[in-house]
Amino acid sequence: MSLNSTPSAQRTHIGFFGCRNAGKSSLVNAVTGQALAIVSDVRGTTTDPVLKAMELLPLGPVVIIDTPGFDDEGALGELRVKRTVDALNRCDAAVLVIDGAIGVRAEDVKLLEMIKARRLPFLIAWNKADLTASLPAPPDAMAVSSATGANVNELKEALARILPNRAEKRLLADLVKPGDAAILVCPIDESAPKGRMILPQQQAIRDLLDAGALALVCREKELKGALASLARPPRLVITDSQAFGVVSQIVPDDIPLTSFSILMARYKGFLETAVAGVAAVDALKDGDRVLMAEGCTHHRQCNDIGTVKIPRWLRAHTGAAIEIETCTGRDFPEDLTPYRLVIHCGGCMLTENVVQYRMNLALAQGVPFTNYGTAIARMTGALERSLRLFPQVHALLMGGGA
Repeated sequence: MSLNSTPSAQRTHIGFFGCRNAGKSSLVNAVTGQALAIVSDVRGTTTDPVLKAMELLPLGPVVIIDTPGFDDEGALGELRVKRTVDALNRCDAAVLVIDGAIGVRAEDVKLLEMIKARRLPFLIAWNKADLTASLPAPPDAMAVSSATGANVNELKEALARILPNRAEKRLLADLVKPGDAAILVCPIDESAPKGRMILPQQQAIRDLLDAGALALVCREKELKGALASLARPPRLVITDSQAFGVVSQIVPDDIPLTSFSILMARYKGFLETAVAGVAAVDALKDGDRVLMAEGCTHHRQCNDIGTVKIPRWLRAHTGAAIEIETCTGRDFPEDLTPYRLVIHCGGCMLTENVVQYRMNLALAQGVPFTNYGTAIARMTGALERSLRLFPQVHALLMGGGA
């Protein structure tokens, strides 16, 4: 991935939902101006969600998702409907496509209830408006035709108006001023990707550049020399969570220090929850089950952070025989009640909606929810220091909230 490309997790995800043969795929093709989805008169042609990352005016960088029909039947149909629900959980906005020649069906009503329950901005597209058999569009729906292109541009413009504005959200640009220096500590070990940097590191560098700040990147081995080379102290030091213990000993206490993972938790909107939930780390007992959840899938190294390092640190920190379970990618259990704690990754490869959905799922079931960086900072004694940059969250910690 280049520094110029927009990661999928930072793109607006727009899902098209509806019953079989409502014209979802045709409308997706009309909206994008590309033959992204297979179109057929056969019901159930779309059997799996189809995703396409693209630039779509006037919306900008987006991911368009075409989904299977919500009224699919049979054993395979149930699986396809589940895939549709999974797609809904990772959307930032939804387009409910209704067959205007048939009208509103029970499945459309249920889909709309699910969209509203997730508080997603949405539009209702009354498709097939070109057909003589089409019913009049209700007041809350937009009459469109994927066949003639009628109102397709209007649909895109309406989407642009309802979508959340993410331009104001920054990973760390609000923490620096032009000319400030920031040191990024990026360990290179057996688990580091070959020939490239991980996404949070890339985002941090780009954010600093956009803010007019200076990014000095080094390994923990060169950190002392990097600090000594500066004419004045850096505005802050950001480290990979795995190096918290070493880095916190090197960086003077008067220089702000935090981690990429903690910054990402703030960026994804769950830092306060992560700090509140991390107290559960200290309360783990023999037999407690902990879920380690990662948003990405990757080849496991011998010293993998989620399956090896953090479990080892947890057992050493608590002295307890803890049971560790893992899930990766889109797999995330709906029932979290068997777990005493969920420790999630920073979520750099997931949309904010996905992370928020998982967080709210845990909270609704009374299961503490934290993340890798917060848990590691807690176990290394660096948590209080790593949160000083964020007064409100720091006050939560010091006030006994974690």
